[in-house]
Order: sequence, then C-alpha cells, then structure tokens
Amino acid sequence: MSAAGTQPADIDPAENRRRWQALGVGLVAAFMTLLDVSIVNVAVPSLDRALHASPSDLQWVLSGYALTFGLVLVPAGRFGDARGRRNAFVFGIGLFTLTSAFAGLAPSPTWLVIARLLQGAAAGIVNPQVTGVIQEMFRGPERARPFGLLGATIGISTAVGPLLGGLLIALGGQDHGWRYVFFVNVPVGIIAMILGWRLLPSRVKGHGDQHRLDPVGVVLLGVGVLLVLLPLVQEQQWRTPWKWTLIPVGLLVLLAFALWERRYARQRQPLFDLKLFRFRSYTLGALIALIYFGGFTAIFFIFTLFLQNGHGYSALIAGLAITPFALGSAAASALGGRIVNRLGRPLVAGGLLAVVLGLAGTALALRLFPNAPVPWVTAAPLLLAGLGSGLVIAPNQTLTLSEVPVPQAGSGAGMLQTGQRIGAAAGIAAVGSVFFAALASSRGDWTSAFEHALVVATIIIALALVAAVVDIILGRHDS
Repeated sequence: MSAAGTQPADIDPAENRRRWQALGVGLVAAFMTLLDVSIVNVAVPSLDRALHASPSDLQWVLSGYALTFGLVLVPAGRFGDARGRRNAFVFGIGLFTLTSAFAGLAPSPTWLVIARLLQGAAAGIVNPQVTGVIQEMFRGPERARPFGLLGATIGISTAVGPLLGGLLIALGGQDHGWRYVFFVNVPVGIIAMILGWRLLPSRVKGHGDQHRLDPVGVVLLGVGVLLVLLPLVQEQQWRTPWKWTLIPVGLLVLLAFALWERRYARQRQPLFDLKLFRFRSYTLGALIALIYFGGFTAIFFIFTLFLQNGHGYSALIAGLAITPFALGSAAASALGGRIVNRLGRPLVAGGLLAVVLGLAGTALALRLFPNAPVPWVTAAPLLLAGLGSGLVIAPNQTLTLSEVPVPQAGSGAGMLQTGQRIGAAAGIAAVGSVFFAALASSRGDWTSAFEHALVVATIIIALALVAAVVDIILGRHDS
C-alpha cells in the first residue's frame, strides 16, 4: 500500500506527500551522519600511512566523533523544539558538510581530529530533528512505519559503513581513498540542505515560544556525559587507573543535572522532562537501547580488526563480510516497523534472541571451520543476527517514543540517542579491552581473541534481552 493510501482522513494527499518527502530528506541525513560512525574504521590503515598518525590520534579520529555526537544530542533536540526543526536541521547539515570537506582535506592528524570533533557535533544537531519531525508530522499508530524506516536507516548505516568505506578506498587507492570517505558527504549534504529548507516544518505550532534553552541544564548534561565518556574513549591512551574516577564524578554531575531539571520544571519547560521516565515504555526502551548499542556497535569494531589485521583481508573484503548482517537488518527493519504495533515488546525480545543466537553461531562456525574463508563461514550466522537486529532497533524506537508528547519529541529522542552513544562508547571500550588482552595473552592468536570478545558482546546483548523480558512481564501484570 502506498504512503498516500495510509494517511488519516483529515490529511489531504498534497500534505501527505509533503510529510513523506520531509521524512525522506531526514532519513538521508540520518543515514549520512550515522554512516560516519562506522565507515572510518576500514580507512584507519590508509590514513595512518598517509598522515603518520599516532595511536592516540587514531583513537580520537574514531571515538571523538561519537563523543561530540553524544554531547550535542539533547541540547540540539531542545533547540529544535524551541526554535524550529528546519532551522536546526539545515544548520546541522551545513556544518556537517563543511567539516566533512575539512576532514577530507586534512594535511595532519591534528587537523583531522578537530574536523572529526566538529563533524560529530554537527551529526548530533541533525539527528534529534529527524525523530522530532516524525513525532510532529505523524500521529499515534501511523508513526510505526516512519520509525521502522528510521530504524532500518540506523541499522543499515552502521552495518554498511565498512562496505562503503572499502569500496571508496578501492576506488581512490590506498594513499587517497580515505579522503573519499569524507568527500562523499559533500554533494549529499548540499542537496539535503536545499530540500530540508523546502520541506521540513519550521517549528511546532503553539509550542516553540514556550521553550527556553536552559543553559545551566545544557552545561551540567554536557559535563556529565563528557566525564563518563572520556575514560572510555581514552581507555588505551590513559594508562593510569585514576581515569576511572571520572565516571563516578560524571554520574554525580548527571545527578545534579537531574535535580536541577526537577527544580527548573517547576517554573519553565526543562531541557529534558524527567516525567518521561514515568512512562515504562520510555524508561525500559531507553535502557534496552543503551545496552544493545554497547554490544551491537562493538561487533563491527572487532570484526573489522579481525579480518584486516588478523587475516590480511582488504578493506573491501572486510566490508563485504558484514553485508549479510546489513541485508538482514534492512529486510527485518522494514517488516518490524509494520508489525510492532500488533506485537509490541515481544517482537523486540524475539529480535534480541535472534541476535544472541546469530553471534553464538558465528563463534561456533569459526571454531568448527578454522581453515575456511572467514566471510563464507560467518555469512549465515551474521544474516540471522542482522535479521534480529532489524527487529530490535526500529520497533524499540517506536515503542520507546510512542508516549512522548510532541513538545518534548526532540529532547526525548535526543536523550534516547545519547544513551545509544554512551552505550556504544562503553561497549567498544569493554569489548575492545577483552579483544586486545586476549590477543596479547595468546601471543597473536586473532581467532581466539575475536571469540573471547564476541562472547562479551553477546553477553551484553543478552542483558538487553533480560530488560525486554522484564518489560513484557510488567506489561502483562499491568493489564
């Protein structure tokens, strides 16, 4: 059935076309910004040789993007709520396009790191506007389909990043191919800016003037998230154990943020409305997202290292090896968005179970066929894991935001994605530490190291499954 045939009776066909076109622009922008979370992984060996980057530089190129991405999400969502999603979207895409060009032109590691930090901040500005537009332009159960498409976009962009990166490096060569990874964003970004200005709503009618930007809340949230993430993204560079004291300090700052927001809400609209956590769907959904992204994102990090450094596969082959996961995620996300309103949280639980079984099957396949080509051996279990992932990301996002009021759509979605970025950073740090420790203790046994790290990632995702089961039990108890 076409999009035009599914609109509510009070929306005329022209307006319905416009909102789906606006969604399309938002999905393109979300794909582009989320793609840069993973696409750079396969480019690291090339830019290392070209720029003579230190290990610390490389770590910041990869993790600095996620760091500033997570810092900006909630304030940017609030800005969109207050000043209009179109303004925030176009500004964010413009900054992302400009910083992508700067990254591609980088003559030194320092230049590239600064460009990546700014690029991550720009991505953090854009993404809450996309979910905010869905909340504003679609109503009730009809949000399932656009959230399903957004979930597919998130899953595909994360999974297909290494493949696209490998293709661009093969096209541009080992010396300059890594620059293509950044330059590819420029023409897409320019088009997205033009279409975004034409199609996106300027602001939520009757709500924008009620919001203020709450600078104290912005600072407390930013400092708290920064303190929590820094020791995780710098885990390999900062050898002192004192780095971990930053995490409890960061949690205390986040507690201060919560207390401030509670006080601020008595007089004005807060940066993040803590009342959203009264909705079980939002609380447990955000927890599932945080935990799942901890295991989900880390898988591609260790798998790319395992393929390229451990087995000598090219960047292109390494990207192709992840394609079964990407295809499964894309197919299941489209389905999940259509059936989530009928099945609810059990659909998410089923998806998480499929991911756990797929990852366990990947480890078993490597153990049973140690001499076979890795991409062929892992294709089937990764396809199963991808199918499961598609039933997790999109449906969970739909369920998590289903009860969020439109005026809090941007900040609510921003907090949800902040949790995803924190989960991803923590997961990469934890799984990566296990991977490198196992590699050192086994004296270079890449298969053993990958298996150990994969077990940790699987356990993390199993914890998300536990949270989904708890939500199902509580839901049945309430009914």
